[in-house]
Parts: sequence; C-alpha cells; structure tokens
Amino acid sequence: MVKVLIVTLMLAGCTTAGGSFCAVEHPIRPTKAEVATLSDASVSAILAHNEKGQTLCGWKP
Repeated sequence: MVKVLIVTLMLAGCTTAGGSFCAVEHPIRPTKAEVATLSDASVSAILAHNEKGQTLCGWKP
C-alpha cells in the first residue's frame, strides 16, 4: 500500500485537481513493520515527500 501511495505522490507533483499540495497531502508515517520491508528507494521517496511537506506546509517531523 505504501508503495502505491509513493508512486501516486510522485506523479501528483505540487498540485492536483483537488487543490494545493498542503491541502490534499499529509505526512507519511509508516509503522516499524512497514519500514523494515521498504526498499531504499521507497524510504527516499517518503523522506522527500515529508521534507517537502515540512518546507511548504510546516509539517512537524
């Protein structure tokens, strides 16, 4: 499920038909069990998504 979400986020870019990134996105916080199974690429994509949200939306780490 997380991998599908990551691909969707990469394709969405900064805005979607539903509004700005901050209006339609939220931090991705995988469980410890999910983290253990993620590829390095998936971890990097989640980190990039969350850092973007911190920068643009003021998300807390």
